[in-house]
Amino acid sequence: MKKVLVGMSGGVDSAVAAYLLQKEGYEVCGVTLRTWEADSGEDSRCCEIDDAQRVAHKLGIRHYALNCLSDFSKKVVDPFVQSYLDGETPNPCIECNRFVKWDKMLYAAEVMQADLVATGHYAHIVHLPNGRFTVKTAVHAAKDQTYMLYKLSQEQLQRTLMPLGDYTKDEIRRIALEAELPVAQKPDSQEICFVTDGHYADFIEEYARKTDRPVPEQGYFVDEDGNRLGTHKGITHYTIGQRKGLGIAMGRPIYVKEINAARNEVVLSDEPALFHDTVLCRDVNFLSIPGMEAGEKLRVRAKVRYHHKASDAVLEMQEDGRVLIHFDAPVRAPAPGQSSVFYDENDCVVGGGIIV
Repeated sequence: MKKVLVGMSGGVDSAVAAYLLQKEGYEVCGVTLRTWEADSGEDSRCCEIDDAQRVAHKLGIRHYALNCLSDFSKKVVDPFVQSYLDGETPNPCIECNRFVKWDKMLYAAEVMQADLVATGHYAHIVHLPNGRFTVKTAVHAAKDQTYMLYKLSQEQLQRTLMPLGDYTKDEIRRIALEAELPVAQKPDSQEICFVTDGHYADFIEEYARKTDRPVPEQGYFVDEDGNRLGTHKGITHYTIGQRKGLGIAMGRPIYVKEINAARNEVVLSDEPALFHDTVLCRDVNFLSIPGMEAGEKLRVRAKVRYHHKASDAVLEMQEDGRVLIHFDAPVRAPAPGQSSVFYDENDCVVGGGIIV
């Protein structure tokens, strides 16, 4: 009987993951990573220890809580804030998975002599004929989370189980109800776990002050030629492609095309200017293949954001290690700081990188 350590956030997905693995005959124990504590003392939605303990008690398994507050601040929150201050739109969940969750779960697995770790992500782990590990899209496309997992290492993937890949969310809730798990009807979290009220700009400005970083000041909206159109509230209030909440009337729909942190300007344009057929990525991590040679090309389907439907494209490896994506048809509003993730014809993740 193999021993598996399940990352339990206190939500229904990870609870059912533990339940399913127990039903399969694994020796299951749970761990909750305590990643964030608000000034009010409230834990984040990713580490609700009390709910995770209630599930563990119901299943009759051991449960542990692991303090990750320092690592989470250093490896996730600090880069998130700095990226916004630099005019980017980061995705902290991707960084957390790679540099906090899996690192800490595998560390805990070693201490507890567990063979494997498991999570409640909607994805499949695939061991390919070339010997490499990757993730494949879940059956329930609307819940698929492979986009968030592209930075995982080969070592991390080969020691991971993801038992929810073949289920829909409705099926998971039904299983939880039938098993009488105490979180069966708990609502999903919709926000970044450490910004509990959804007000990103307020959080970033407050965190910047606490860490002695300059808080973005008011600046100018400009058009594509640099002509001033009005005053913005600070660059952290805006994202590429945004139309609503700009506070400026142009007599027609107008969108954020670019955020220039160096000049403290937000560039506005008509919607057609948001579309691009080439996107450059840095910090590329490959999963299904070991890598690409400079000048090599590879046909894929690529996403430029989590909810973007993957589009046909060709990757072209650059001399400096970055990847240039040539889309067959222009994609809307690729945002620096977000990730682009590449898929093959079998819906397996080839890799991904951060949009420049």
